[in-house]
Amino acid sequence: MLSLTILVGFHEFGHYIFSRMFGIRVERFFLFFDYKFALISFKREAKSLVVKICDKFQFDIPMWASKPSDTEFGIGWIPFGGYVKIAGMIDESMDLEQMKQPMQPWEFRSKPAWQRLLVMIAGVLFNFILAIIIYSGITFKWGETYLPFENAKDGMVFSQPALDAGFCNGDILLAADGEKLEYLSNESLHAIIEAKEVTVLRDGNVVPVAIDDSMMLNIMKQNTNFASYRWMPVIKSAEENMGAYQAGLTAGDRIVSIDTMAINSFTEMSAILTNYPSQAVEVGYMRGDSLMTASVMTDSLGHLGVNIVPMNELYTFVTKKYTLWQSIPRGVEIGVSRLTNYVSDFKYVFTKEGAQSIGGFGAIGSLFAPKWDWYSFWSMTAFLSVILAFMNILPIPALDGGHVLFLLFEVITRRKPSDKFMEIAQTVGLFLLFGLLIYANGNDLIKFIFK
Repeated sequence: MLSLTILVGFHEFGHYIFSRMFGIRVERFFLFFDYKFALISFKREAKSLVVKICDKFQFDIPMWASKPSDTEFGIGWIPFGGYVKIAGMIDESMDLEQMKQPMQPWEFRSKPAWQRLLVMIAGVLFNFILAIIIYSGITFKWGETYLPFENAKDGMVFSQPALDAGFCNGDILLAADGEKLEYLSNESLHAIIEAKEVTVLRDGNVVPVAIDDSMMLNIMKQNTNFASYRWMPVIKSAEENMGAYQAGLTAGDRIVSIDTMAINSFTEMSAILTNYPSQAVEVGYMRGDSLMTASVMTDSLGHLGVNIVPMNELYTFVTKKYTLWQSIPRGVEIGVSRLTNYVSDFKYVFTKEGAQSIGGFGAIGSLFAPKWDWYSFWSMTAFLSVILAFMNILPIPALDGGHVLFLLFEVITRRKPSDKFMEIAQTVGLFLLFGLLIYANGNDLIKFIFK
């Protein structure tokens, strides 16, 4: 909720700023919705930015910029989204009575098409700017810490769709269509999915893996990831009075099997042990060069009672630090990359698997870390800001993109769509959006019930 409030507030602030810059009256600016009543509400008359500039430099004030804002600011009681109500505009408020009144110079409809176009684009622009600001802040505060593929000597653990595509657990990723893959990131995953061929290092040999769209479709269908680093289960310590400690396992032992099933990663070990709660299992482990076995009693959750050496102690991570001035271009680079990758992947929405993967508020919530973490919060907020920017510019009536489409038509043809046409278009757009909202959250509900 905090993330969406920031995103929507900044989006609407973009519309507000550009409206005031062109002397358009903004009747209301609300965070959350205020059906029937508001928690907080106040009015503040203010000169437009153009008027302030004219006053400062003693210029003549243009007629179109002379109307004060007289905006009502407030916070609604329904904690979802927010809005600005711009005078003289057919929007989701569907205030048709205002449109029947004589046109006023401070209204949206009285302004030139190029000004109205900039007002509508402003929300999307501000969301993208916000994403860049956040990404720049993240790189300045935390830098970038990652594990290069070549440093992960045990390779990767792949999901079933990736295994079906030809990858093998333990493969070290090298390149996608000849371009070197650095580390596991959104950019590298996108490069792999879009590639025709990925080369990997397998048992000392360079092996090509052909890629097609079916891998991504199966990943979406199974709601899984592409791969993760293979993290070998080496014991750091055994907890007293737990099964592993009582069976004699100690620091440095490397677990290689559970009940004769080979273990090649911590992920595999954890998945297998969930099937063995409160029972004795035969654990195979390497102590130095010797293969040993022990019968270990698990607890009610299938745990052996060991702490595993963390990944950053097994492998050499790389950390890049950025100065303030270095973080800004890096933030722009990340923002542009996230946007282009998301636009490229949008084609999957029109497939059966993509449609089934569409989610609503539950899906958005699941993207955040289960425990509060500032890095995770800001990373996901920046990504959602990119998504919000792109989704809002889609040419669907009731979205900013719908208004932009009609304004571009007006600029090109010099013919303004009638108020009746805009009313019908807005109604159709709202109907489509509500349908999509119901479908997306319905998907969340179905997944929750049948997971």
